[in-house]
Amino acid sequence: QGQLVESEGGSAQTGGFLRLSCVASGITLNNLCMAWYRQAPGKTREAVAGIYTGSNSAHYADSVKGRFTISLDNANNTLYLQMNMLKPEDTAMYYCAAGINCQRPGYWGRGTQVTVST
Repeated sequence: QGQLVESEGGSAQTGGFLRLSCVASGITLNNLCMAWYRQAPGKTREAVAGIYTGSNSAHYADSVKGRFTISLDNANNTLYLQMNMLKPEDTAMYYCAAGINCQRPGYWGRGTQVTVST
């Protein structure tokens, strides 16, 4: 059974940085999309960044371009999200996801909280 487990999130001040990781097990990562989503209180879940394992082609939401970087360590089945220049509006529960396409992942992690204070 496939499983995605996110690292513990954390707190940072505006302008600070955090790195999230997500370890995949029981999932063959060939030609998959792995992605990070987030959901803030009272808002719908949104895609933050995705990367295709075959090509390492990455894409980002406009709100995080230039600040966040998604990367994949294939050898260790680990997905990362480096978050720099954090803003209070980045506060949300962040979810790791994987699937054939980024729009409808079939696997989800349980989520990890990121809080950015002013």
